[in-house]
Amino acid sequence: MTAVPTKEPAAAPQSAAAPSPFPPIADYAFLSDCHTGALVAPDGAVDWLCIPSFDSPSVFGSLLDRQAGFFRFAPFGISHPTARVYVPGTNVFETTWKTPSGWVVVRDALTLGPREHEDTVTPHTRPPSDDDGDHMLVRTVECLDGRVEIDLVCEPAFDYGRTPATWTMVDGTEHAADASGEGVTFRLVSDLAIDVEGETVRGRHELEAGDRAYCALSWAEGLVAPQSVEEAAARIDSTLRFWRRWLSKARIPDHRLRDPVQRSALTIKGLTYMPTGATVAALTTSLPETPGGERNWDYRYTWIRDTTFTLQALHFLNLDWEAGEFMEFVADLEPTEDGSLQIMYGIDGRRDLRETTRDDLTGYSGASPVRIGNGAFDQRQNDVFGAVLDSILLHSRHSARLPRRLWPIVQAQAECAIQVWKQPDQGIWEARGKPQHYVSSKLMCWVALDRAAKLAEIRGDPRLEEKWAAVAAEIRADILEHGVRDGVLRQHYETESLDASTLLAAIFGFLPGDDETLRQSVLAIANDLTEDGFVLRYRTGETDDGLSGKEGTFLICSFWLVSALGIIGERQAATDLMERLLRVASPLGLYAEEFDVATGRHLGNFPQAFSHLALIEAAARIIVPEMLAEY
Repeated sequence: MTAVPTKEPAAAPQSAAAPSPFPPIADYAFLSDCHTGALVAPDGAVDWLCIPSFDSPSVFGSLLDRQAGFFRFAPFGISHPTARVYVPGTNVFETTWKTPSGWVVVRDALTLGPREHEDTVTPHTRPPSDDDGDHMLVRTVECLDGRVEIDLVCEPAFDYGRTPATWTMVDGTEHAADASGEGVTFRLVSDLAIDVEGETVRGRHELEAGDRAYCALSWAEGLVAPQSVEEAAARIDSTLRFWRRWLSKARIPDHRLRDPVQRSALTIKGLTYMPTGATVAALTTSLPETPGGERNWDYRYTWIRDTTFTLQALHFLNLDWEAGEFMEFVADLEPTEDGSLQIMYGIDGRRDLRETTRDDLTGYSGASPVRIGNGAFDQRQNDVFGAVLDSILLHSRHSARLPRRLWPIVQAQAECAIQVWKQPDQGIWEARGKPQHYVSSKLMCWVALDRAAKLAEIRGDPRLEEKWAAVAAEIRADILEHGVRDGVLRQHYETESLDASTLLAAIFGFLPGDDETLRQSVLAIANDLTEDGFVLRYRTGETDDGLSGKEGTFLICSFWLVSALGIIGERQAATDLMERLLRVASPLGLYAEEFDVATGRHLGNFPQAFSHLALIEAAARIIVPEMLAEY
């Protein structure tokens, strides 16, 4: 008798909480000087830093491979701190450590201070401001009690871990060394005695109660760096003043949601590239959306669709300077050959973001490939026109004028939307499968023509106002005829599946809050496109996105649901979901892109601007009605 071959059982999906040498994504602290950012692990190691800008190759990349470089400044032999907090109102980070023999506190900052000369490291295209980044990472330590041995370990690896550092001691001292590789050089200085051990610089010193010490990395012009602990502390104090003065300009109501809105505002500002006014979607590349999987993307770029959410948040917070800077960045962008804007650009405005993979890196907790660049940059996504024009309308209404240089953009984007709205595209989620007639893409084309008509009214052009309003009405009728099944907005014209992007119909006013189709669409997503109450983008088994593996719930979509529930009058349901979302923030109040409900772990790139922008928008939907009710 012939044996029947048995099928091997499918391997169980990797858990987001599987044992791993990589810290949980949400356990990282985020530092920023509005030029670049760093992530600090719980053990005191900087595991991610790209210099001199957000999208430069990493010099510390242990976030993506445990041999790709790190920089630790913490008690020797102790990996688990007692407390980790942001200094209130800032992006300066403070870690308190208890050791068997004493207590110390470490402060970390990418420092900012008064602008003293033109920035030649990351040249500016925006007008100079009073303060600017120092191009330094400064770390101080103070012994609070007893005696504690402090360990300094700096092991850079340039170009995403490809090239170990070549170290050179500076001026024959024991307190400064230069690291070089791949055309990049930075200087490490410390009042601890340091020495080179192969590809690493190390230092160790015992502090007693009241003692202080410091170390700093500098990639500033001339590699200038603090020369004493007093100077290092002064640079951190200057950074504290910068963040607190900036935050004092924000209009944040005295409300129970004040703290998460403040932290989100600081995060958004921290993800802003000061030289051009651009905002990166996230600090990182290739943190996985599927544990151990292939859904790993480079988010260190500016997505045009983020413009309207960015402008909404900035104007709600009364941060008009940042809003203006961002709009000027958009106005500077080079359009494509047909006059449209790409879906994303580099933070310096460059168009070519072609994608490569780094197969020499293990990836975070085994998730590969690691991607540099983003292959979606030249995709056809028809939502881009609506994002741009909604942003321009919002900005124009807020400033009570339509800048002359923006009108050609209005005309170009409106005409592009007219040309393409009937065509299929890749959709808001950049699916790498077959193009479809996505409802959200049609919806954003409606936004484009609706906002263009209103901008034509502001400009005093009734001919274009009438033309564009008529096309908006045509798009609206087409969506309601072909994109609705059983009274509910669907993902695209050829499916019964749901998609969280249709929540934008509420947020952008496509349908009024008392419309029954809108109500049923919002409730269908709340009931049928959630896991434990948190919202999925779509069900991967029902959508051809060109990839394998299951995703976590998308935090931005859950915040969108908060907003949509508020718009349709379900204020208690909106508040309940908001409370749940606040409870799954990282210990430091930060959000990645996704949330894995099975394990409570964050997934995807971190911190994620879109998540924090959506938090601010959702908070406004709760705060404003509550405050109005008081009157």
